[in-house]
Amino acid sequence: MTTPADVRRRERDPELPGRLLTLERDALVPLLRSRQDADFALPVPACPGWTVRDALAHCGAVLTRLVEGRWEKGAGGPEHNARDIAERADWPVARIVDELERGLGEAGPAIAAQDGRRDGVALGEWIHAGDVREAWGLPGAYAGPGQADALALLAWVTRTYRLVPVHADLDGYDEPLRLGDGTRAPGRYIGDAATLVRLYSGRPVGGAPYELAGVEEAELNIFGRRR
Repeated sequence: MTTPADVRRRERDPELPGRLLTLERDALVPLLRSRQDADFALPVPACPGWTVRDALAHCGAVLTRLVEGRWEKGAGGPEHNARDIAERADWPVARIVDELERGLGEAGPAIAAQDGRRDGVALGEWIHAGDVREAWGLPGAYAGPGQADALALLAWVTRTYRLVPVHADLDGYDEPLRLGDGTRAPGRYIGDAATLVRLYSGRPVGGAPYELAGVEEAELNIFGRRR
């Protein structure tokens, strides 16, 4: 398993995004298939205006674009997302889940071939899986078996985007996680890993205790920084 100590390496691991996606497939898809259709109409607090069904439709559509080599300018942006969700409006929930399962299992090689340009997609998919768990009031949002790989990918993405450097001391991890890049003195985060993910993805922290020094929360959010 990847640990934060591993991400001190500055080279890219092309297999990491696919590994994270398949871990999430194995954890998430059985959960989705166990729920009633009404559960998919519940709102997703982390994504205002979206239901669980919308979030999953978005995730499946993005992965399908990668698998089929149809990535285009604006993909993953608000207009594309709205169009993708609308195109799937009459799909049964089972078909939404089928597309997502396929994408989670098959997108890894497509991302690996992109020289890092789409690594953030895998991280976004994992975060959306946490959004769904939170919408359903389930434990383990932004945690679970893929968390260590997600942290390693977060470290890579924040360096790629050249976000402000941050050293994170995470509960349950022996070594600090080093995020961001540049010559600025690094900020410091102390707290749990799930809250760190929330901060970097613009999700509410829900009153979780943490310390952040030398950097503002607004400087951390990775969304909206796509290359």
